[in-house]
Amino acid sequence: MPGNSRAAGTHHSRPSSSEEPPDLEDQELLLAAAYVSDAQYNRNVPFETSPQAIRLYHFYNHWTMRAATYFFIWVNLALALFEEPAVFPLPFLVTSIAEVLCLTAFFGRLVHFAKVTPQKVFWKDTKNICVMVTIVLTLIDLVIYGSLEAVNIRGVRWSRALRPVFLINFPESRQIRRTFRSIRNTLPDILYVFLLFLFSMMIFSLMALKLFGDRDLRTVEGSPYFTNILDIAFELYVLVTTANSPDVMMPAYELNWWYSLYFITYIIINTYIFMSVFLAVIYNNYRKHLKNEIHTLAYLKHHKMTEAFNILKVKVGTEFVVKEARWRRLVKVVAPDVSSSHLELLLRISDEGQKGHVDKVNFLRLADLLNIRVVAINIKKHPLETWMPRVYQSSTSLLVQKMVQHRQVRWSQIFVWVYDVIILINAIFIALDEKDSLISYAEWLFLSLYIIEILLKLYTYEPSAYFGRKQFWNWFDTLIIIAALLATVANTTIQARKYNSQQVLDIVLILRILRLLRVIVSIQRFRVIVTTLINIGPTMLTFGGLVLVVYYAFAIIGMEVFHGKIHFLDPGSGSPDALVCGNPALKDSAFAQGRYCKNNFNDLASSLILLTELTVVNHFALLADGFALVTHQAAKLYFIGFHVVVVILIVNIFIAFILEAFFVAYSLEKSEVETAIEKKIQELGVGVQEEEVQDGGLIDNMDAKDSGFSADEGDNKKKDLKGLYFRIASKKYKTVDTLLQQMFESEIAPEGKDPSLKEILNFSPKKVNFDNSA
Repeated sequence: MPGNSRAAGTHHSRPSSSEEPPDLEDQELLLAAAYVSDAQYNRNVPFETSPQAIRLYHFYNHWTMRAATYFFIWVNLALALFEEPAVFPLPFLVTSIAEVLCLTAFFGRLVHFAKVTPQKVFWKDTKNICVMVTIVLTLIDLVIYGSLEAVNIRGVRWSRALRPVFLINFPESRQIRRTFRSIRNTLPDILYVFLLFLFSMMIFSLMALKLFGDRDLRTVEGSPYFTNILDIAFELYVLVTTANSPDVMMPAYELNWWYSLYFITYIIINTYIFMSVFLAVIYNNYRKHLKNEIHTLAYLKHHKMTEAFNILKVKVGTEFVVKEARWRRLVKVVAPDVSSSHLELLLRISDEGQKGHVDKVNFLRLADLLNIRVVAINIKKHPLETWMPRVYQSSTSLLVQKMVQHRQVRWSQIFVWVYDVIILINAIFIALDEKDSLISYAEWLFLSLYIIEILLKLYTYEPSAYFGRKQFWNWFDTLIIIAALLATVANTTIQARKYNSQQVLDIVLILRILRLLRVIVSIQRFRVIVTTLINIGPTMLTFGGLVLVVYYAFAIIGMEVFHGKIHFLDPGSGSPDALVCGNPALKDSAFAQGRYCKNNFNDLASSLILLTELTVVNHFALLADGFALVTHQAAKLYFIGFHVVVVILIVNIFIAFILEAFFVAYSLEKSEVETAIEKKIQELGVGVQEEEVQDGGLIDNMDAKDSGFSADEGDNKKKDLKGLYFRIASKKYKTVDTLLQQMFESEIAPEGKDPSLKEILNFSPKKVNFDNSA
């Protein structure tokens, strides 16, 4: 990238790194490591390049600082559980002190960020302004609310709805912030569809008013039917969700069956056509904006890696390269936990010709290399083979091992088939009456067969490899068997002692049923689907954070508006208020008759449960009508707003996002970098295929030869890595960005056609000033 200043991160070539003073070399290494780390984790933080600022920036990105920030964010959000209206009430003084401590931590984090960022950039960053304004508003609200509490006047804690601002606007939450930005960019595109939908709904509302308004029809509760245009609009909006179908149609339908055609036409146009168009428009535009975001990240990553290369490069012959020693030190600074064997593998990939240096093309791949999860497998002999080799290698023993290794030996899949049948028969027995003695004895038989299966696998596979840190399915299978054993023993004990605790019996029953989850382990296609879902878990968590932010804000608003309006009273108490949910306004209402009294906004937990019910949409109109009766008809706007934001917008975007991520994780081939790593692993003779370790089978079909790297004859500096093999983890990514980038990898500009920094920033929805900054 062109540039003249040291602050911009562009360095001129040097004859040799050894000619530099040690302090200068360390400073340059830290600066280059900052660029590489930012490229690896797709951070877009402009930082000062002075030695002190670089050290502060490394400390700013340290995992302990990020963990502390998240801790205070979650504590701040959780305070709503202890503040009035509270699930677990605490004095106002305690919660206010805790909130002030959280605000102090946020302010300290902001000051730390200001120390590493150029002032001009810091004060132009909207995120920083939002955090500062929220801190000031929260302190003002605390003072006002505390003053009112001192004179026994109930105030409104309006600043609590702003607490998600901290979750969104700190740099650590860039995934959630990117999602909000994509939603903001998508809104103009869906606004026209939404306006057209509202226009269609109003046309049908006017038609309903003219058709049914003067016919003196009544609802089942005895209320006038379709006589008010606002009530009609609300009922038709709810009809789009199907929550009040067919109830809303019945008075007109009873009058004349022809009127059903009006409602059928409305449902076809607004429920099926418009809602499908909503999903299509949201999916298309969200993907387009996400693509632009990922393109920007990819170009910025390339820019940062180029800057890091320019800092460390030296001229060798006619080209600029990075010496092996500096490359090693750089990797150790960026990834201090990387093992020596993994480091050696990365060097072999980057320095293909074993020339003692890394060229620019291979250096620019370093961030991607660090994001590919390479699993190192230390090949060991089975302990039984060491203790009793003749017995373990006997023909009978080898036959047992081949039967168990069903994924490696095609003709001996009878082992897994037998156990699949056993699981299915066990499912039938679980559904039968367990009081029958035959069923009770059968439970022990099935359990014994499962334990035998685990023991056979431990006999076949080396135990430490079978229970390796990455062997998720082996752990899953074993834990299910242990749970089944505990459930069977507990069930036998309970029956013998006639213990009748319903909670304990429920736990035992659940543990027994969980045994059937073993069918997921047995059927390969099930495993692939579940593994894919696990792999896209981080992307789901991104939207989990988004949903949490929206739910939290609506919950706080709901508590302030509807707190204390509805109460749950035990119907067995004999209190007449129990029949009207503690509010006479609900007398004879469908809300009270349906005993929905627990659906209230009297604390955070109840509010979140109610919002979840509204997201499902069932009985949406009934719940909204109940709160409108105890407050005002305008309260329905709260529920309509929640439905528009969460169900129509966020849920549709969530569907689009998960579809895209699932398709990528499930069907895309490995990236070019993964292919390069895999190729080098195989060239070095230290490769293990994924299917060879699927069940922990790490040694039985491996060649017994030395598994170290075979160095060239003239290369005596490298140590052989005895007994070590590698494989790429099956479609597992360290970051969400790495997964998303797979979608657009082929569209990244080829080498030599990279855009300038100005062009890169033009891709981004937010321009950043890089003057006097990294």
